[in-house]
Amino acid sequence: MDELTLRIEGMSCQHCVASVQKALDAVEGVTSAEVAVGSARVTYDESRTDRDTITGAVHNAGYTTAG
Repeated sequence: MDELTLRIEGMSCQHCVASVQKALDAVEGVTSAEVAVGSARVTYDESRTDRDTITGAVHNAGYTTAG
């Protein structure tokens, strides 16, 4: 398992948190995601997914990642 911490821009409320949580939970290989306003800590199976797929899910939910 690998862990990734993301700064997420554009989040301002619990609805944003729920949207990002749902997007990350849908990524095959993500085993857990702890989302708060402005950040997410994601644990994932690196043999099933990668950083680009995870950040892509965040972008598809309407937010940008930094750092």
